[in-house]
Amino acid sequence: MRPSDLPDLRNLELFRDMEEARFEELMHAAYVQTFPPQVDLITEGDMSDFLHIVLEGRVELFASWNKRETVIATVEPISTFILAATIKDAPYLMSARTLEKSRLILLPSSDVRAVFDADSGFARSVVTELAARYRSVVKNTKNLKLRSSIERLANYLLQQYEEAGQAPTYDLTMEKRKIASLLGMTPENLSRAIKSLRPYGVTIDGQCVTIDKLGDLQGLAKPSPLIDDLNR
Repeated sequence: MRPSDLPDLRNLELFRDMEEARFEELMHAAYVQTFPPQVDLITEGDMSDFLHIVLEGRVELFASWNKRETVIATVEPISTFILAATIKDAPYLMSARTLEKSRLILLPSSDVRAVFDADSGFARSVVTELAARYRSVVKNTKNLKLRSSIERLANYLLQQYEEAGQAPTYDLTMEKRKIASLLGMTPENLSRAIKSLRPYGVTIDGQCVTIDKLGDLQGLAKPSPLIDDLNR
């Protein structure tokens, strides 16, 4: 591990309040690996051998059933996945693969559980992170069940607009078929939803999004902090 990585890791909420000796012990047992794009990292149903931390690149979490596949989330630096399986010593409920060249830290799950039992600060941080993940699952469920496909797309585009620094023109960071999967649509439904947003000042040409009538799009989307604010 690069020494320059340690301050960023120490500053993660998960590790911020743990004892220094425990942090050093956990990092000493860590593996650092670089993976090329489209490499499967974990497979749903397998036991959790490691807690993963994304240092560089992007990782996609997805699930499969009956020859169907859906995107669950995208993980970007610097963050962990999948903490719940590590703490419970349970099988992964999702698979993960790299979307681009990525550098990850792998912490042995047994070591993470040992520190969880021994360090109260770390244990509180784990509970806090798991609570945040639970709330994000509830918000995503509300998004999928309470909104139409057009409303889901409108809110997704507004989130991307904010992440792009409120630029009226920006590029999508995911392929459209993956966006469709993330939003619970088929690619065909996504295409129809994109066309339906034109009266609201939204044009999507390839990966390029242009928003000409922000107020109209916000009026359609009706973003809510109880669904869209991932920090609450």
